[in-house]
Amino acid sequence: MESLLSAALEAYVHDHTTAEPELMVRLREETHADLASPQMQVGRVEGAFLKLMVQISGARRVLELGTFSGYSALSMASGLPDDGHLITCDIDPVATAVAQRYFAESPWGPKIELRLGPALDTLTSLCAEGAVFDLAFLDADKESYVAYWNAVLPMVRPGGIVLADNTLWSGAVLHPEQPSDHGIVAFNRTVAADRRVEHVLLSVRDGVMLCRKK
Repeated sequence: MESLLSAALEAYVHDHTTAEPELMVRLREETHADLASPQMQVGRVEGAFLKLMVQISGARRVLELGTFSGYSALSMASGLPDDGHLITCDIDPVATAVAQRYFAESPWGPKIELRLGPALDTLTSLCAEGAVFDLAFLDADKESYVAYWNAVLPMVRPGGIVLADNTLWSGAVLHPEQPSDHGIVAFNRTVAADRRVEHVLLSVRDGVMLCRKK
């Protein structure tokens, strides 16, 4: 989805954010040239934000729901320590094939594990494995955000971080009509009422919900 900022302000924010590596530039260009729905890829600003959140939180184990072509996974993996590990989940073999090529080329790729299949099935498996995460990033189908929240939060350690993308949904949260609109509204309402977390809804790009588990 697109930023709610004006084009001029969007350019200003872009120009005052740490530049992305050349590999990420190529990934962005290929995504926009060859994949359907390239707007699903996080932008340079959000990628830099995700990397900083990993670094600031001291995360070593990260979970991502929604790999797409791998930009966000690579951004977060670049902020992990050498012994860090990121599990990213998706159902799209076409987009994730692009992601895997860039993971293989990147110095951060060895930190990334792709799990292909329905996210709720993967989450069930991770729970059974006793997985614990320091940071989780939700960026998959919006209708399932509440289900993802309920499955992910118990696997995040106390003091850990949950981030959710597209939580302003191009302004559709104010007048929801489509199922995805209602999914985001329900998610934001669920988080706001959840006493297990402290949270702030940020206007980064298309909205990012930032939560800290108590």
